[in-house]
Amino acid sequence: MILLGKTAIVTGASRGIGRAICQKLSALGANVVVNYAGNQTEAEKTRALCASAVLARGDVSDEAACKSVFETCVQAFGPPDILINNAGITRDGLLLRMSGDDFARVLDTNLKGAFYMSKLVLRAMLKGKWGRIVNIASVVGLSGNAGQVNYAASKAALIGFSKSAAKEYATSGITVNAVAPGFIETDMTAVLPETVKAAMLQNIPMARFGGAGDVAAAVAFFCLPESGYITGQVVCVDGGMNM
Repeated sequence: MILLGKTAIVTGASRGIGRAICQKLSALGANVVVNYAGNQTEAEKTRALCASAVLARGDVSDEAACKSVFETCVQAFGPPDILINNAGITRDGLLLRMSGDDFARVLDTNLKGAFYMSKLVLRAMLKGKWGRIVNIASVVGLSGNAGQVNYAASKAALIGFSKSAAKEYATSGITVNAVAPGFIETDMTAVLPETVKAAMLQNIPMARFGGAGDVAAAVAFFCLPESGYITGQVVCVDGGMNM
């Protein structure tokens, strides 16, 4: 239990990739703060899969809600050692048809949420001179994708955010890295037409879609004490799609 005694906040953790990350970090011994925006039933399922966990409701696009999540962590387990910025939404559409609200809402959750949460945990991590921040980006942030200018922009920005923050806190025992999933089988991708899935599969050298556990394994690697000399990196979990 290599993370025994450490505490992790995982945003957007009610299901999918967030749930798998909570399970993985818990299995490694960490206390887990399961953040969710509104689906308490699913969040409860995530908590039940962890040995030591609490729920923290809050929409990360709202700064006050982020403070509430942070305070829940401190009250339950003390200051956080690990932050996984996983919360994300999509509002897909072609650029000319996309509303300003749909563009802004995606950036508010996917990017601003990471900004708010990172500011909160960094103050605590600096005092302890140890910390791990892992931002869940996307291969779309590296290659782009038609119909997702807002989502791609948010994920590309999150990668730049990670690299910049990594440089700022590299001498303080704090690492900041990003994991960029490719096509991962989750509730979000389950609604795609089979023709779309088949077309995407042809671009994956491993000839299969990934699972949430594949992403969780990469995230956990960045959280380990032994990974303390790795920062500012982006790891694609995509079966070779973005080579």
